[in-house]
Amino acid sequence: MRSQMENPDLIVIGGGLAGSEAAWQAAQRGLRVHLYEMRPLRMTGAHQTADLAELVCSNSLGSRLPDRASGLLQNELRRLGSMLLACAEETALPAGSALAVDRVLFAQKVTERIQQHPKIRVIREEVTEIPSLPTIIASGPLTSPALTQAIVAWTGEEHLSFYDAISPIVTAESINMEIAFRASRYGRGEAEEGDYINCPMTRQEYEAFVDALLSAERIELRAFEEEIRQGVRAGVERFFEGCLPIEILAERGREALAFGPLRPVGLIDPRTGKRPYAVVQLRQDNLIGDLYNMVGFQTNLKFSEQQRVFRMIPGLERAEFVRYGQMHRNTFIASPRLLLPTLQSRQRPDLFFAGQITGVEGYMGNIATGLLAGWNAARLLRGQQPVTLPAVTMLGALCHYVTHASLKDFQPMKANFGILPPLASEKRLDKRARAQAYVQRALSALEEFLVSLDETL
Repeated sequence: MRSQMENPDLIVIGGGLAGSEAAWQAAQRGLRVHLYEMRPLRMTGAHQTADLAELVCSNSLGSRLPDRASGLLQNELRRLGSMLLACAEETALPAGSALAVDRVLFAQKVTERIQQHPKIRVIREEVTEIPSLPTIIASGPLTSPALTQAIVAWTGEEHLSFYDAISPIVTAESINMEIAFRASRYGRGEAEEGDYINCPMTRQEYEAFVDALLSAERIELRAFEEEIRQGVRAGVERFFEGCLPIEILAERGREALAFGPLRPVGLIDPRTGKRPYAVVQLRQDNLIGDLYNMVGFQTNLKFSEQQRVFRMIPGLERAEFVRYGQMHRNTFIASPRLLLPTLQSRQRPDLFFAGQITGVEGYMGNIATGLLAGWNAARLLRGQQPVTLPAVTMLGALCHYVTHASLKDFQPMKANFGILPPLASEKRLDKRARAQAYVQRALSALEEFLVSLDETL
């Protein structure tokens, strides 16, 4: 490494959600941090800017409802002092019960706070080897081939990989509001007229759309073949089940979309007074409100085919696309074999991993693991024992999952109540009451845990 590496207490590799949060948490606890981000010197296949914490897929950070898994994780991060969650709330957009942000303002705010922190130095340079100094690797799902090679060589383990996709974005003025209508499911939105733009479909329109989708031309995945040869196990070109391209989902059955991202529940078409057969939802993507992304429409169709097929959707006949859907390769390590629940490497205590490279999925999960890695790195370097959060908390459960799951079918995991330990009570509860019990137990356990520590957050 260059002379810039001489004085830091901690190196953080990757300026995404996890790396930015990790650097902030460590610096807030007194460490001198060098945060390495290879953009714009070397761009990825999904990023478009040099800003830290750029969101490349959806602009939603999940439900804010307190009895939802993502809402619980947000409440835990709020109590733990997450800087990125604060930035998200400051740049929030109307999105019903979801925490959606203006992706440009969010990234700019995170970048500004990181660059202005007196103990953080941002270095725009690609890291191609694992440093000998205490390090957090938060290089994300698009880790460069050179660093991937270094990680594989160091761990002696093969990486797993899968293809992920991002949704198109259209201009608001190009949406035909004589057909489309504003509403939130069951009227749960913040705005009186509704937080989403909805494009209703009749059964005939839905059937024609599915036919066109299934026959549309797709982009071949050749762009990733070289990366796969450079350290990623050949032949494991899988899609992540939690983020399937819409055309792949359609292949699973003609009604798969109607029961998935195009489900019409909780929505009434004001033109007919009835529930549509299917609905395509669009969510506001920036603060001004002139851009909307197509919810659940991650895709690998050719750009010309996206125009042709997606303009078949009622209300999008003249849609102007400012970003087409794209594919990118995600990479994650064999965390159950390599990591402890503290996010430390089993082989080297001062080497931490955080974010999607660990197998945690979802924006909030990435932020959360970055927070824990930064916190634990600071504790380690101050001579304190790194912490393992209670498994009944959502963050504790995520870290337990990625470090204890079976390697046979290990796939990224989002926050969900299914990974929490069962409730002690034998009394049968309905779904909502069970969720509320999980939340109450988690927040109580987190508070007791923090009170028992020898530091104040």
